[in-house]
Amino acid sequence: MQLRDYRRLAVVLAVLGLLTDQISKYAIFRGLTDESLKISDNPLVYRLTLLTDTFHLLAQFEAVPTDEMSWLVRCNGPYLPSVNHGALFGLGGPLQNRANAGFAVVSLLAAGAVAYWLSRLSTARDRWLCVTLGLILGGTLGNLYDRLVFGGVRDFLHFHIPNVIDWPVFNLADCWLVCGAILLLIQAIFAPPPSPPKATDAPAATSQSQPTASTLA
Repeated sequence: MQLRDYRRLAVVLAVLGLLTDQISKYAIFRGLTDESLKISDNPLVYRLTLLTDTFHLLAQFEAVPTDEMSWLVRCNGPYLPSVNHGALFGLGGPLQNRANAGFAVVSLLAAGAVAYWLSRLSTARDRWLCVTLGLILGGTLGNLYDRLVFGGVRDFLHFHIPNVIDWPVFNLADCWLVCGAILLLIQAIFAPPPSPPKATDAPAATSQSQPTASTLA
């Protein structure tokens, strides 16, 4: 019986993860620039509330026009986006370009590791592992694109509960990475142990049977 190969599923999820991440970023930073959405104390920050003072879409810009920059940057919006040079929770952010370069290298290594993992036949036969790796690869590529084109990661999702929690701004690529990491952890904890190898049948006797006394008589 031919075993199923789920690596195409991983590739599809990775491509969808990359596309949804980039489309959402370009859409927010390009479209969320109405004057009525400006924050009064910071005219380069635009905010759209989705859930009563709890969940917002944010478009944060630097006071740098994009006229003379690459078209990939210009189609993002009228100004250069404010980016996170570091990682989750702003880790390494103060180092700016050095942090961005370092995390770009980490992203490249992570993408290579996932690609190698997917090349293994044992991975190809595991549906949920392929789903997990597809999500991780899509999130990794989404933020890697930002680091290479914008010099940092564009974030626009903001979860905030007044006087309780002010979660760092994040994006869809971060969501895919977190979901993939959680699935990987679940599989590591609850995956059944590998079944023991089946005992092989004893080799058939190759020698001819010895003649009996009746045949010698």
